[in-house]
Amino acid sequence: MLTSRRKESHAQLIHRINERAAYYYNARPHPSEILAADADLKRGIDEDWKASVQRYPEVLEYFYGLVDLNLPSDDDPGVRDPPLSALGGGASGRERKVRVREPPVSHRRERTPRRRSSERKREKDRRDRDRPVVPPPPPIRVPSRGAGYSGGGYSYGPIY
Repeated sequence: MLTSRRKESHAQLIHRINERAAYYYNARPHPSEILAADADLKRGIDEDWKASVQRYPEVLEYFYGLVDLNLPSDDDPGVRDPPLSALGGGASGRERKVRVREPPVSHRRERTPRRRSSERKREKDRRDRDRPVVPPPPPIRVPSRGAGYSGGGYSYGPIY
């Protein structure tokens, strides 16, 4: 929004510079003209941003002025006894009792090693399954025995 008008005028200026150079000199414009136009564009964008930042407190004051915040007084019943006290909070004076149930202890120790070995096997299978498949290396090209006579020279096979 801030830069769109500046960029449009910059594009028109560059077009005029190119047309003038082509009309008068039958050549491209001098690079210093393009650099000066680019610098002018950057200066203009910086000025626009500076002006918008300087107006920022004014904009904030306007939008904060639209907000109406009303807080209840300290004597309000909702402040003295907040709704959280109905759920057993600190304002009621009662302490909440919590019962913790522990899981029953199993005395079977013979299942644990089997389960661990099966878990190890599953982990190994998972690693093997997730391992990337590597393609085999290409075959080795070796000179054939009749390389000097046949003119072919190479065959695929083991080295002797």
